[in-house]
Amino acid sequence: MLEIGAGEGALTELLSRRARKLIAIEFDRILATQLRVKYAQKRHVEVIEADILSLDFDTLVQGSLTGLSGTQSGGPGKIARVVGNLPYHITSDIFLKLFDFHRNFDIMVLMVQREVADRLSAKPGSRDYGLVTATANLFADVENLFTLPPSAFSPPPKVHSSVLRLRIAPKSKTLGIDADAFIDFLKICFAQKRKTLVNNLKAAYDADKLRAALTKARIRPDARAEAISLEKMAEVFKQLRSIED
Repeated sequence: MLEIGAGEGALTELLSRRARKLIAIEFDRILATQLRVKYAQKRHVEVIEADILSLDFDTLVQGSLTGLSGTQSGGPGKIARVVGNLPYHITSDIFLKLFDFHRNFDIMVLMVQREVADRLSAKPGSRDYGLVTATANLFADVENLFTLPPSAFSPPPKVHSSVLRLRIAPKSKTLGIDADAFIDFLKICFAQKRKTLVNNLKAAYDADKLRAALTKARIRPDARAEAISLEKMAEVFKQLRSIED
């Protein structure tokens, strides 16, 4: 288990009773020190003081770097489950980081601000569907489990929170695309939400080639990116690549 933002350790305590190996990550030096002292006698619990965005999860999960993780190097293939209450101001950055290292995970259960959860679990055609939704769907199946009111916390925040479960299920092979190149393409598609897909893409692609690609993918020229499924978007991407070649 990999816990993001262990804090004072309320969730850490519960996880430590069930996990065969628990790595708790905490940015705050005082909190990390307190947790390290508390679990000093429990060899299956490791507390790491670090910025989550700076970590190399290949190294951390596989345990191949002596001194960073106490686990023994067992080569590639180890899988971790991720849990945590994500800091709201860097939620999107954390998700992108986790997706970059998705091969190390199978399930992620994470609490985020309700608006972020709505975007991550949105369906094509809805107002909340956007770049972060498409990116998440490229790597995982997303479930919005439940929402908690501010009164569930002490002190209460000013926002509602939702818990998401993401089952890692990479779709790049099924879609027949290179994930990194496709994500760059998606960034262009969603660059300005009020614009149509054509208007966003014409800055990067020849107009005639763009019209041809949309026609072959059977997408209307006035369609917006948020109305197009991941599969259809991948088809446009492949059509444009084939025309360029």
